[in-house]
Amino acid sequence: VDESELLTVPDGWKEPAFTREDNPKGLLEESSFATLFPKYREAYLKECWPLVQKALGEHYVNAALDLIEGSMTVTTTKKTFDPYAIIRARDLIKLLARSVPFEQAVRILQDDVACDIIKIGSLVRKRETFIKRRARLLGPKGSTLKALELLTNCYIMVQGNTVSALGPFSGLKEVRKVVLDTMKNIHPIYNIKTLMIKRELAKDPELRTQSWERFLPKFKRKNLKKRKEPKKKNTKKEYTPFPPPQPESQIDKELASGEYFLKERQKKRKQMEERKAKQADAVKRRQEERNKAFIPPKEKPVVKTNKAATEKKIDIEAIKEKVKNAKKKKLGALPAEEVKLKMAADEKTKKKK
Repeated sequence: VDESELLTVPDGWKEPAFTREDNPKGLLEESSFATLFPKYREAYLKECWPLVQKALGEHYVNAALDLIEGSMTVTTTKKTFDPYAIIRARDLIKLLARSVPFEQAVRILQDDVACDIIKIGSLVRKRETFIKRRARLLGPKGSTLKALELLTNCYIMVQGNTVSALGPFSGLKEVRKVVLDTMKNIHPIYNIKTLMIKRELAKDPELRTQSWERFLPKFKRKNLKKRKEPKKKNTKKEYTPFPPPQPESQIDKELASGEYFLKERQKKRKQMEERKAKQADAVKRRQEERNKAFIPPKEKPVVKTNKAATEKKIDIEAIKEKVKNAKKKKLGALPAEEVKLKMAADEKTKKKK
């Protein structure tokens, strides 16, 4: 027998169910788990709690609902023979607390079904970014989530800061990867494409034992937009161990200019002179701005055109000849050339006759 055949699990093989014969004496100690649920789930849990008790009663596990404290508790009994039943019961109440409907949550009691609650609230810092990425996981009208459910054979519920998944172990692994990648700003469509290719490759028995890396797409990150540079760039000054020089005081400046030794009267006179000089400059500037309105604008120079060059020279003699010829003509008479041609034609017709 080939080693590859020993390592692979045959199709349709299932582990035999755990029965009372496997553990006839039952459990030595009593185990219990409790979980809190939000206030908005209280009405739904009250309705479906008899169904929960019935489902867990088949595995000899007790369930209690405390509406005052807002908690659900599951405990084993003396009749419980399956040690893993309490773990499944714990997962059931966790899923019910995370808004998973009872019809889906009860599937956790089956042997080939597991669950995974992925915490996504602390993966993104900004709240707005977190909401956008969570909405990206759902897709338009829940289409992305539905595609993921079909490819992984898992039920996925996105609620608040967690994503609850329910299905086979292989599917849960893929769901966790897609959810975490989406929160890391990798669009779920890339992972969905990869899963679709893997699904087609799994159908071919020859490719089962081979590596699929050559078939899977490789998506590279491309930063198309360059980082915006700030308008004001803070340039670091060279480090010097010495402190900056102390600024000069008013007395030091007066001593340097000699004003310190002037009398009060002289100081006041100097200040008045400076003030009057500033006022004179301001008045002069204001007057210049007012006079700007009275300065005529510069006109464009007029370009003179040579009329003699443009005008056409009139031939007077040619006009006189035309007038003479017109006077000789009678009103409605033919021109002289046409008259001669007509006379020549008449003579030819007479000769023929």
